[in-house]
Amino acid sequence: MRHEEGTVAMDADVIVVGAGLAGLVAASELTSRGRRVALVDQENAANLGGQAFWSFGGLFLVDSPEQRRLGIKDSLDLAWNDWQGSAGFDRVDDEDSWAVRWARAYVEFAAGEKRAWLETHGIKFLPTVGWAERGDLRADGHGNSVPRFHIAWGTGTGVVEPFVRYAKQAARDGLLTFHHRHQVDELVIEDGSARGVRGTVLAEDNSPRGVASNRDRLGEFELTAKAVVVTTGGIGANHDIVRRHWPERLGTPPTDMVTGVPAYVDGRMLDISAQAGVRLVNRDRMWHYTEGLQNWDPIWPGHGIRILPGPSSMWFDALGRRLPDPCLPGYDTLGTLKHLRTDPDIAGYDHSWFILTQKIIEKEFALSGSEQNPDITSKDRAGFLKERVLGKGAPGPVAAFLRHGADFVTAPNLEQLVEKMNQLTDKALLDAATVRRQIEARDLQIANPYSKDSQVQGIRNARRYIGDRLGRVATPHRILDPAAGPLIGVKLHILTRKTLGGIQTDLDSRALGADGTPIEGLYAAGEVAGFGGGGVHGYNALEGTFLGGCLFSGRTAGRAAARQTA
Repeated sequence: MRHEEGTVAMDADVIVVGAGLAGLVAASELTSRGRRVALVDQENAANLGGQAFWSFGGLFLVDSPEQRRLGIKDSLDLAWNDWQGSAGFDRVDDEDSWAVRWARAYVEFAAGEKRAWLETHGIKFLPTVGWAERGDLRADGHGNSVPRFHIAWGTGTGVVEPFVRYAKQAARDGLLTFHHRHQVDELVIEDGSARGVRGTVLAEDNSPRGVASNRDRLGEFELTAKAVVVTTGGIGANHDIVRRHWPERLGTPPTDMVTGVPAYVDGRMLDISAQAGVRLVNRDRMWHYTEGLQNWDPIWPGHGIRILPGPSSMWFDALGRRLPDPCLPGYDTLGTLKHLRTDPDIAGYDHSWFILTQKIIEKEFALSGSEQNPDITSKDRAGFLKERVLGKGAPGPVAAFLRHGADFVTAPNLEQLVEKMNQLTDKALLDAATVRRQIEARDLQIANPYSKDSQVQGIRNARRYIGDRLGRVATPHRILDPAAGPLIGVKLHILTRKTLGGIQTDLDSRALGADGTPIEGLYAAGEVAGFGGGGVHGYNALEGTFLGGCLFSGRTAGRAAARQTA
């Protein structure tokens, strides 16, 4: 508030805009150093932790004890080679100039203190390590050479929990003030320095976590501080922004997509930051999944769930043609998206298909999201063993989708399955004979422990890793083997998720202006900053890097803002 004599009384030392994971981590770093924080968010208190609360809780670690126990030989050099091959940084003199430095710092963090730092916050991991985003089949290309996807006990909910606890304790100690239902509309920049925020006070809304809330205006507010940290997330729920920045290299954006994040992931603060003179970079880089399902029990509008597939399902396009490698389940997310959206024969369709067996779904299907993994989210080790190791049949949430999901059909034979699959589209696009010919050709490759089929090679390669063999990859078998049935068809949708670009920041998370120099007192972290530097992932992500990016960049921003306001 400004007083008549011209002095300025600050409402806080630092304003943190956005109460997701990156914002909570930044706030923790600040309050632990005695700084007074105003934590501002457009949602109610039930949504503390933001999108991260709903995540599966995967974290990218390099050369971890879990990896070593499983016989995985990982190293900083191998991880950095994978990261560079995936990122494909090609704007290093401009938009990638800070991103590539953030990338190196993050991989060093993942190979160094990350796991120990997480343990200080009580975060522990499942003993198995997942092999996500296996890549484009090139040693110097995209993908993880080895399994690195470490799942936190508690999923994303458990990763968020300690930082929520710290924030509530800081509020009780008088160091943090929550400003829920406060929507920031403007960053206040005076004489080249961040001085606060202005915005709209929204009407009270007691909706449960994740449910879309009202945007009814009650009034206006202004807060002042010595520094501002922007941590407001990405664009995944705003399909208009997704389509606006959809890159030509990925073809045409789908007409219909399912939404992998709550409605408040709206991307507003990106344009608001740009209006304040902040430099946005790499907005054409984004991360959307091709294995999305319509949630039969939705929480937010258009709620989609991603299948985390093992490698054995056969993948067909809308016309019933098997996808070429590396468009294989669990391999190359954006490569598959590009194929589906740029092939002129199928770009007019917004779906593709998995065909699999009951034996495959029982072993290989997992669903992303904390609510889809209640045993892990609740840290129920006995339940985990009973459900996932000792149990028979598909995990409970997967079985529920099989019973209730609009995208699942089952049948005892292929002709009946294709007939049911055709009933899920406006026109009957699939020919059973064509599909059968491709499946039979694949099935002929199963008889030997070696094969010329790249997918069958991948299945056998995966089973050489004990984690996949025991809990993730079904024993190779013929898709048309009646003993493995019934057959299952799954209609797959494009699921929106992440922006990989955003506010360009230096290695102290300071937001850069249009001229490339830092704006005094303004910081950015998390997805709004492309998880650091305006695009730490480059063009592709290795998975387990989104939560980790929020943690690392939020920590960096909080520490830097604390130094500035000392």
